[in-house]
Amino acid sequence: GQVLELLRGVQRGSEDRKLSLGRLRWALQNEETQQKFVRLDGSIRTLTGLFTSSLADLQLEAARCLHELSHSSVPAVAEACLPVTSYLLTYLSGHSLEFTELCLYTLGNLVVESEAVRKQLLPQGIIPVLASCIQSPHEAVLEGVGYVLSQLLQAKEARTEIIPLVLESVLPQHMLRLVCSGLKAGMGAAVEFAWCLHYIICRHEDNVVLLELGAVPALTSLLLHLASEIRQDAPEGLELLVCPVLRCLSNLLAQTDCQGHGQDGRLLIALFLILQCCLQQHPFLVQECLWLLNNLTADDPFFCSALLSLDLLPALLQLLPCSQMAAVLVLTVLCNIAEKGPFQCQQLLRQPLLPRLLPLLTLPDPEAVGQCLELLHLLFLHCPEAAADFTRHGGHQALEQHQSTPELQERAQALLDMIRQPPGAPSACQATLAAFS
Repeated sequence: GQVLELLRGVQRGSEDRKLSLGRLRWALQNEETQQKFVRLDGSIRTLTGLFTSSLADLQLEAARCLHELSHSSVPAVAEACLPVTSYLLTYLSGHSLEFTELCLYTLGNLVVESEAVRKQLLPQGIIPVLASCIQSPHEAVLEGVGYVLSQLLQAKEARTEIIPLVLESVLPQHMLRLVCSGLKAGMGAAVEFAWCLHYIICRHEDNVVLLELGAVPALTSLLLHLASEIRQDAPEGLELLVCPVLRCLSNLLAQTDCQGHGQDGRLLIALFLILQCCLQQHPFLVQECLWLLNNLTADDPFFCSALLSLDLLPALLQLLPCSQMAAVLVLTVLCNIAEKGPFQCQQLLRQPLLPRLLPLLTLPDPEAVGQCLELLHLLFLHCPEAAADFTRHGGHQALEQHQSTPELQERAQALLDMIRQPPGAPSACQATLAAFS
């Protein structure tokens, strides 16, 4: 009854229609009221009429009502708003900033809840409209565009239906520009667009468009810049931008042959600066930095050599006790280096590496232990004297306890055979290769 009363007040067309709309807006903050309202005959038609009226103050108030409705997590409510989507798009080139912003966030909210809304918006031209809005000089509008885009790019049909349209538009070049000028243009929009780029990169196998726009060097120099800022009293929310930028770079480098892409030793220094600053305050970034470090060193002798020559190993080893995930990633990076051969293994062994590996062999995490066994295998293979050294530190007992762990026993046994083998005998080495391949 009360909801019907509110609708009638809005329909009456009396002087205080704006007041009635204001009352309706407050009422629509309630989930149950939203559902009752959209079931009423003519409710959305009435709101649409006011939303498209020529009276600016009524139009704004109706937009606020639609925005409240768009917050509903019930798909039926979002679907009731289908008749409004074409007007929302039309008004994005709109009058006041507040009005444009309201239309953007209403669209973004509707997109989250309903595939029907997304299916309708694509042929209505939401991508070209957003491509035009992203060129706005207003931070608030840009942030709203970023919000709508990030919702679209996370949709389950994004890979096949949305990302190709985005890549054909001018959106990618503007997104990259806004992410890279985030510290000047505005952090909020930069963070939104950095996540947008991340959703494209990780769902799209072929990122030629972004590579041709120079995404790798652009994001690399942004990361260098962010690392230099993070040392002083970092601007509020800087870590929120660092996270998606690390992911974008990491995934781009994993997907492309990164040799020659961003071979810049300063990138390693930037990563370690970020690691140092974020260890206590934002530990979630440690994992992100290590993922990128792993992708940089995986197939690239340049970054393996740079890590050694810049003397960053001690800092890397300090991250071993951070968390189980950190331990696995640090060990993976060490394996990437050890794989390069005897010289790199000798460099690793100059650090007190073996004593640090012993406690890791007692971890309850088979992934960390497995990665540790992998590293020991590479070290023993390339530097047989390391095996004797490991035994002196009590490594023998540490390996023996894994002889009964099904997924580790073969590798533990292979390492024990290597330890028992006198130097210079080839047979054990050949046998262990089989266990590790």
